[in-house]
Amino acid sequence: MKNVLEASRINKYFHNAESQHVLKDVSLKIDQSEFVSIVGKSGCGKSTLLYILSTMDTDYEGDLFIDSQPMRTKNESQLARVRNENIGFVFQFHYLLNEFTVLRNVMIPGLKLGKYPEKELQERAMEKLNIFGIANQANKNPNQLSGGEKQRVAIARALINDPLIIMGDEPTGNLDKKNSGIVFDLFKQLAHEYHQTLLIVTHDPEFAAGSDRVIEMDDGRIV
Repeated sequence: MKNVLEASRINKYFHNAESQHVLKDVSLKIDQSEFVSIVGKSGCGKSTLLYILSTMDTDYEGDLFIDSQPMRTKNESQLARVRNENIGFVFQFHYLLNEFTVLRNVMIPGLKLGKYPEKELQERAMEKLNIFGIANQANKNPNQLSGGEKQRVAIARALINDPLIIMGDEPTGNLDKKNSGIVFDLFKQLAHEYHQTLLIVTHDPEFAAGSDRVIEMDDGRIV
């Protein structure tokens, strides 16, 4: 099984009035097609860890490997490339742009990466919307969609560059029970049918329980 992400002895400090040790010797490995949830009380370091694993926060001690490549030695523009090519993000808030159609929103990370011609990107975007049952919304603007549909568009957008791993920070946090269930089922389908790797920070015990593996954090450590 291919190793997608590995973190070794990650330590993180916040330097406010006094130094605060927020992540303590965190090590973990994630393999291809795994659907992994990170859980723990508010303030235990879940989101801080996710920002380090996603290469958005580079101020930490320890080692991070994505696709067996060390991240510590890369500069900011190389890391931006890694994020664009290898990581798809889904946040609690969908961050869709209302001035563009749903289809265009899904295409944006692909246009930024410039790996595929626009025509092909359009086809790929439609394919993703189709998987999620919202292809009929492609020409609408996001503000015409329901909350659950917007989050499905956000997941389609995260998939456009065929990332190695999808990272989510509370992706069902703003959704009702029914839509949370739909999003959960999509993640499950992506992992098991499409071999997509997923790492999701969640407060929802039901969501976590249904994933392949749960990593529980407490006070900056994995317990």
